[in-house]
Amino acid sequence: MKILLFLSYVGTAYCGYQVQKNGTSIQQRLNEAAKSLFGFDCDIVGCSRTDKGVHANEFCATVSKKGESGIESTIPEPSLPKAFNSYLPGDICIKSAKYVSDAFHPRYDVKFKEYVYKIYTESIQDPFLFGRVWNYCREIDGEALKKMNEAAAYFVGKHDFSAFMASGSSVSCTVREVTEAKVVRNGNTVEFYVAADGFLYNMVRIMTGTLIAVAEGKISPDEIEAVIASCDRSRAGMTAPPDGLYLNRVEY
Repeated sequence: MKILLFLSYVGTAYCGYQVQKNGTSIQQRLNEAAKSLFGFDCDIVGCSRTDKGVHANEFCATVSKKGESGIESTIPEPSLPKAFNSYLPGDICIKSAKYVSDAFHPRYDVKFKEYVYKIYTESIQDPFLFGRVWNYCREIDGEALKKMNEAAAYFVGKHDFSAFMASGSSVSCTVREVTEAKVVRNGNTVEFYVAADGFLYNMVRIMTGTLIAVAEGKISPDEIEAVIASCDRSRAGMTAPPDGLYLNRVEY
């Protein structure tokens, strides 16, 4: 059996999810916590690879003994979160955990993932949201919000999203199926929600930058279809900063 962890984290202090040589990662902290808890090295496999500064409301990862397909543990499921959290920093929290079969894979068994991108629109930034939103600090009125939703609707469906992938990325297949894309106002923030069977590198951040270009009148909503069809990164908008991006939900 493996242990499936459901966690959330603030990514501001980390170089991303995956272990890297140039900084501390979420995976590194999970590895350290698992070794402290069980007394041996573990393999931590995540559902995604969030970038530097990106956050997660819900992230999933499995734990198995290093070099083996599973792990032997006598810790009851309800006690697993508290046991792990005692070895984790305050910006990473295990919310729940359960035992799953050795065959379970946290990435390949995903039905869809949902991201939310938060854009702060007040003219003066909120220091308590520093690093957790895009401090756009410009008004997005009702008409602009309507146009953003009109544009977002073109994302829905199975498309080649090459135009919304970071330049220089090496991916064998750039087709993804988006099942939902919408923009909502939530107090002082405008939030872009998008769900898909998978995402390309920087895809949500480029989608967000493109929607901001729509809000600013630089791209019309009905141009989005042509931008997608072009597979040309230069025709989409800017890459929004990582601060406002959250992996929001993972469905198996």
